[in-house]
Amino acid sequence: MANLNGGIIGADNTPTANKITTFNSSGTLTTSSASTEAEYLVIAGGGGTGNTGAGGGGAGGYRTGTLSVRASTGYSITVGAGGAGGDTGSNGNNSVFTADLATITSTYGAGATGFQSAGVDGGSGSGAGARSNDVGGDGNTPATTPAQGYGGGDAEHTGIAAGGGGGGAGAVGGDDRDTTSGNFKDGGHGGAGLASSITGTSVTRAGGGGAGQDNGGEKGDGGAGGGGDGTDSSNASTAGTANTGGGGGGGGNPGPSDNAQGAAGGSGVVIISENSGGVTVANGVWDMQAVYTYVKSGVWA
Repeated sequence: MANLNGGIIGADNTPTANKITTFNSSGTLTTSSASTEAEYLVIAGGGGTGNTGAGGGGAGGYRTGTLSVRASTGYSITVGAGGAGGDTGSNGNNSVFTADLATITSTYGAGATGFQSAGVDGGSGSGAGARSNDVGGDGNTPATTPAQGYGGGDAEHTGIAAGGGGGGAGAVGGDDRDTTSGNFKDGGHGGAGLASSITGTSVTRAGGGGAGQDNGGEKGDGGAGGGGDGTDSSNASTAGTANTGGGGGGGGNPGPSDNAQGAAGGSGVVIISENSGGVTVANGVWDMQAVYTYVKSGVWA
């Protein structure tokens, strides 16, 4: 539509919205023709857990920020798988965004190996195993700023005592608990994840896994953001939610044979939001009101 605007007549144009690309598996980001910067959310795969009183799996490392990119250019994206669960848990896998000036690597969520074992270090650490009187694994390993995750919970007792919860992107995993029985046989809860609005909607991801119970106690709940629940005497452990990097729930000790196994960690995700460097490209003639509005708001340089 044409406007009369102080001697200039032209078409109405509006700024281009950010381009959002979500990678649930590995691939290539091809930037748009006007891109100069990319906001990123890179989450690694969560840790899997073992059986017989395992702690909770650590959430995958959680990294956010902004990088310079070139227009119409391909960039490699790696999305880490979650670690396997079962008799012995395993670490998740790293997620990576490779750009021109930096490579952003989110470190795997730590796996929880099982009974009477210390937690393992990772993007977020796993919880210590039942009856271990040991500590959870460290998070934010290797260190990033801001921190990519938190440590797992401790199993602070021997005898009848459950394991600690896995660390999340936003909080440490909980220690073994005593809620009703006089023994610390209730599994620690998983640490909470973090919320991001990179897609335009707030979503919480990268929660730690809950620990399994010991000798008839209560399970540890998974942390908000896709962490799996630990085992109790009636329910099997649950896996971390796919494409959140949630840690897996730990297996119980003892319990029905089909409920004692640990669970897998959730796969990671990479989300990229491209802009055009904060400047809208004028592909036509702009009316003076639009020029005034966009310059005043900072959309145009």
